[in-house]
Amino acid sequence: MPELIEPTVELRESWLEAAAEWGDTHQDGAGIHEGDELGTVEGFGAWISRLREQSDESVAVGPDRVHASYWWIVEDGEYAGAISLRHRLNDQLLDAGGHIGYGVRPSYRRRGLASWALGEVLTRARERGLERVLVSCAAENLASARTIERNGGVLEDVRETWLGLARRYWIEL
Repeated sequence: MPELIEPTVELRESWLEAAAEWGDTHQDGAGIHEGDELGTVEGFGAWISRLREQSDESVAVGPDRVHASYWWIVEDGEYAGAISLRHRLNDQLLDAGGHIGYGVRPSYRRRGLASWALGEVLTRARERGLERVLVSCAAENLASARTIERNGGVLEDVRETWLGLARRYWIEL
């Protein structure tokens, strides 16, 4: 049975194995920033600390950033992906990116994990007091579009954004 957990250094080896599967592809929902040193124990620990701090509304976030909560999708003790909930939108996230971002490790795809995780985070968004959330995906990512639609996503538009051509969906909570 999958679970959502806070990011932890205890799953570093599993996370590194997943990162090798991803290669140079960006891991949506993982909260990785340019300059993060994830290959070292110290750098990985610093990244985990930053992810945890970013959810704390009493701690300032950097310019053009918003507070967000991060969870890892874990199955049988292995890192299977990540999902994040941004607590609010700025102009850039309203254009593309939205409230929720997620990514599933390539070897764990086609098991329904993304749909399950999105459903879980929609519940958490509702508990935070959000009434609706924006979720976007690359226009060509039909698997992600189906995941969003299965969770109640209503397509607002497909537009050129700072992330490229994106499908933008709203989900009423």
